[in-house]
Amino acid sequence: WLPTRLQSWAWSGLFAGFALACGLLAWRGRRGGDPAVRSRVDGAPASAGEIALWIALAACPSIMLVADTSYLTENIAPIPMIWVAPLALYLLSFIVCFESQGWYRRRLYLPLLGISLLLLAWLPTLGIGALDTYLSTGLNLTAFFVLCMVCHGELALRQPHPSRLTGYFLAIAVGGCVGGFFVGVIAPYWFDSNYELSIGIVLTGMVCAVAVTGRSAPGAVIPRGVVLAASAIIIALIVGVRFKDHRQDSAGAELAMRNFYGTLKVFVNEERGYRTMMHGQIIHGRQFIDPARQSIATTYYSPDAGAGKALAVKAKSGDALRVGVVGLGVGTMLTYGRAGDYYRLYDIDPQVIDVARSNFTYVSSTRATTETILGDARLRLEHEPDQRFDVLVIDAFSGDSVPVHLLTREAFAQYFRHLKPDGLLAVHISNRFLDLRPVVATASDAFGKTARIVDDPGNAEKLTFRSRWALLTGDATVFEQPELIDAKRIEVKAGFRPWRDDYSSLLSILL
Repeated sequence: WLPTRLQSWAWSGLFAGFALACGLLAWRGRRGGDPAVRSRVDGAPASAGEIALWIALAACPSIMLVADTSYLTENIAPIPMIWVAPLALYLLSFIVCFESQGWYRRRLYLPLLGISLLLLAWLPTLGIGALDTYLSTGLNLTAFFVLCMVCHGELALRQPHPSRLTGYFLAIAVGGCVGGFFVGVIAPYWFDSNYELSIGIVLTGMVCAVAVTGRSAPGAVIPRGVVLAASAIIIALIVGVRFKDHRQDSAGAELAMRNFYGTLKVFVNEERGYRTMMHGQIIHGRQFIDPARQSIATTYYSPDAGAGKALAVKAKSGDALRVGVVGLGVGTMLTYGRAGDYYRLYDIDPQVIDVARSNFTYVSSTRATTETILGDARLRLEHEPDQRFDVLVIDAFSGDSVPVHLLTREAFAQYFRHLKPDGLLAVHISNRFLDLRPVVATASDAFGKTARIVDDPGNAEKLTFRSRWALLTGDATVFEQPELIDAKRIEVKAGFRPWRDDYSSLLSILL
């Protein structure tokens, strides 16, 4: 509803109000607050073990927040803004646990914790689509909330005397920082797959068992032996389930690697004779193993798809083509390259470039001259001289996430700057949850271009997928060509606001 500039001013004003409130509270308590509290200082500082437990109890939900959100958005419900749900539950558990100790009761939540940990370990083993999306999401979020309630509830039970609260809350902050740092910084560079969810589940079970059975555990109402026995069984089951799942997840993978941009794996299907590159759970390219069929365009790039038709129309002139491709994948678009053609390829992930060159042959076998540009494509295009592309292909979406900065009016201004006056812009807008047609149509209208939609149902035998491409051009006669005669016009609802760098709304395009 608001452009980013107004959001920035609103946030800054609210933050200034928050800072003022903190200052007023500090001023009001400058003499130490309640004299009764000030005169009575608890002489028993927390032990190193207790501080470590504070940190661990804060770190576990932090690890699970980031790891489970990543799993949820990649594997269950890659719906825009779904990350708000686990974040809200994480914060809600803090609020209710520290607002009143009556919300957290061990006799209720400890058994639920065991069930929840097993559930979080079991759900990833089912694979995508095994359960209804809403059911899977509901089970996942419920289990996550229970986990947060136990960790934050145990933290609240261990709240020390007011004179020791500074160190206590500092330990909680350190725990949250350690958890986020582990998942956001260490895991992407130490692991070749998403192991942090499994680590978080097991670690949470162990830390909660220590918290409940430790000597300093307050309000213990469940026999220690029962808790230890149940914890050992549950943790053993979790380890077994997650170990088996990771083995199955990597079965058949000839390559597994990971960096800041996600997990990259290459699988070989010997039975059907093809090799696949997976980015998380999304297929980013596929190629036949048989050398005689390796030059066939697969997945979203068949001759019947929008990008393939755009290139076919332009190739009819017989002239050498200049083609830009944003989003390399495995290099499938290069199957259309002819001798004399020039293909300029943009990709932000160096591992994708390496895999496309080493595990697939599209790049090495193309007859066209190629040049690969590493970096964010929009930034690169902004700093490059006019490329005068005949065709520019925009296909940089990861799964169902939308890099908004590639869909704004300012982004399209760069695309059209690099196209010839009669050039074709092909934008891949296949998406299960978002209708990107009005975004493309309003951008096209802003520059006086003509936009059409090309839908392709795909063909499983040819390894092609259902796809939707938007084609934009300043030469409307191109849509009179036989290849594009069936391209559809785009109807935009009244009141749709064009996307700019300063404004975009995913809510406006939800299906």
